[in-house]
Amino acid sequence: MNASATRAVRLLTRQRLNGTLNARNGRLAQRTCSLFPRPGNITATRTIITASKLEAQPTVAKPPPPKDNETKPQNENSDVKRFSQFDLTGKVFIVTGGAQGLGLEMAEALAEAGAKVYCLDRAQQPDPATWSSALKRVPSAYGGSLHYRKQDVQDTSGLDELIASIATENNRLDGVVAAAGVQQITPAMEYNPNDVARTLAINYTGVFMTATSAARQMHKLRQPGSIVLIASMSGLVANKGLISPVYNSSKAAVIQLARNLAMEWSRKQEDGTGGIRVNCISPGHILTPMVRKNFEEVPGLREKWEAENMMGRLAETREFRGVVQFLASDASSFMTGGNLVVDGGHTAW
Repeated sequence: MNASATRAVRLLTRQRLNGTLNARNGRLAQRTCSLFPRPGNITATRTIITASKLEAQPTVAKPPPPKDNETKPQNENSDVKRFSQFDLTGKVFIVTGGAQGLGLEMAEALAEAGAKVYCLDRAQQPDPATWSSALKRVPSAYGGSLHYRKQDVQDTSGLDELIASIATENNRLDGVVAAAGVQQITPAMEYNPNDVARTLAINYTGVFMTATSAARQMHKLRQPGSIVLIASMSGLVANKGLISPVYNSSKAAVIQLARNLAMEWSRKQEDGTGGIRVNCISPGHILTPMVRKNFEEVPGLREKWEAENMMGRLAETREFRGVVQFLASDASSFMTGGNLVVDGGHTAW
């Protein structure tokens, strides 16, 4: 066979071999595609199999994950106010026992949130230095304000008239904080009826009448709102070292009172009345003027109370600012009949 014939035979053999391989590759590709059917609405990666290599359509690389200290971009909206549920701008509140101590601190907190707050107490005028400092701590830019009115909660008719006049003057009343209270450290067998009656008149009857007078005006104005009663952890436990059975009993009564008033007033009625939430705050031992007097009367009492506390210290009045803002505002809109215990863990062990 000459050279030309030899080259022709080799070319024919190579073409037949390539045809056989292409046929096999085609059948293999069909089988591979049949195992993974592709839906009509999904674009899949197309795979081509040849005798020499496997080729795939390149995919788009994913962006790197964000770093730990990066935050997701937020939709900026000038109409959204930070912590808007706590905003009390334009609202009117009354705080009894508001001349000093915990009552004044809570009044400041409400004013700081934008409320117009009336502080009621039995003194003709609050202590000038204390009141002046409180006014300076309420920024006028926030829209809130403090106002003082002389009123003893034992004078229930005068209390009712004053609350009515405040509601009429402002054409609204959004709530009250009933913080007026007294304490008497006396062994039970040494109490007389007058001692008992005086303590209950302020700590229970005064609280009761404050709440009902406010609710009466809120119903009249079709004004829902929040009533906060200041109870005490002393209404839950017998405090070691605090021989004050009537005070402790009165605070237990206040906790139960809140539940009953909440049951009566919380539901919004068809005529627009109701919608008044009623809750309690039960503080632990706080460094108020009343408590400091206890320390003078009972040596070693402060050390004993601090030792009985999980945090090893007593509370400052400022530590209740956020609590009253929460209960007075829409931030607690689904809370009624409750009792917030803020005692540094004193009653938890």
